[in-house]
Amino acid sequence: MTGVLKASEVLISDPVEASQIHNKGYYGVPQSGGSLRLSLMEATYLVDSGRLEVESRGKSLETGDLMKLAHKASEGFEIQYLVYRELRQRGYIVKLGQPPLDFRVFPRGGSPNKTPSKWWVAAISERSTFDLGDMLDNLDRASEIRKKLLLAVVDEESDVTYYEVKRISPDGRLEVFEAEDRIEGVVMADRVIVTDEEGVSMLRHEHHFGKQIGQILQLSLLEAVFLAELKALKLRDGRTNRPVGFETLKKRAKKLQPDFGIRLSAFKDLKGKGLIVKTGFKYGSHFRAYESDPGQSHAKYLVHAVPKHYKAMWPEVSRAVRLAHGVRKDILLGRVSEKKVEYVRLARYRP
Repeated sequence: MTGVLKASEVLISDPVEASQIHNKGYYGVPQSGGSLRLSLMEATYLVDSGRLEVESRGKSLETGDLMKLAHKASEGFEIQYLVYRELRQRGYIVKLGQPPLDFRVFPRGGSPNKTPSKWWVAAISERSTFDLGDMLDNLDRASEIRKKLLLAVVDEESDVTYYEVKRISPDGRLEVFEAEDRIEGVVMADRVIVTDEEGVSMLRHEHHFGKQIGQILQLSLLEAVFLAELKALKLRDGRTNRPVGFETLKKRAKKLQPDFGIRLSAFKDLKGKGLIVKTGFKYGSHFRAYESDPGQSHAKYLVHAVPKHYKAMWPEVSRAVRLAHGVRKDILLGRVSEKKVEYVRLARYRP
């Protein structure tokens, strides 16, 4: 079938051919008189798959010619086209979306005239910046009209990896900690130890704080600051034996760990949701979060606390998602702002 290049579109004039192309995949927009108007994205794919020939001034245009023309009109076309082509080859009907999202994807067996789109898809190069704020804005737009957001990341070998994005509210079954008596703790270099037998029992066995080393309980600085703020700990310096107040301990922790503030905010929020929170260092994240007793269950979440305007490179994000998937956990980005912590789950997805 033959189409003619008109500016940045391709027109199939023959009504019979136009109908055949449109009806087998819902390509293009039918025009009055029976012709069909195709975008350069659609035309490039149809030429690439051997279903269409495109002419311009009597010359036949190949796939590469159309891609060069499309690149001049839209920077990044090659990334978008790889995603479009892959989804089409998977059997999906794909239509161009409204910027900043690239495509609307319909479920198999559906059609644009009868079926709502299933996903909104953003085509992204692995070399681009992962901007959490922009991603959440797109997620909100999709959620408002009950669509799922898929991020299609194209690597340098032109393979596509899909990520599903969701806001979630993690929830655990541990009762909120309430201090009855102040427990004595000793501030060491980068942790706090508790030696009192009753204190160790309450913190460790009843509320799963710290790690017991013999008869001693070692608390992380996050746990110690959390407990000190609740007035559950009475602290003394391990060298001078002088009292150490909450604000002093917090300042020490910030000197040792510049991002201590956002980690603390996420830690407090997770504890408030009834989760048991442990370090996620072995998994390359800030926290492991359990819904119930760690001795009887596995951590459900790996949580990474990030600032409100968090940006990273996609390979860093890909590593985190892959690692979490490999150990059968959900990776959550805990976005810390002045008033709240919101959690975003990224998971690999196969359309």
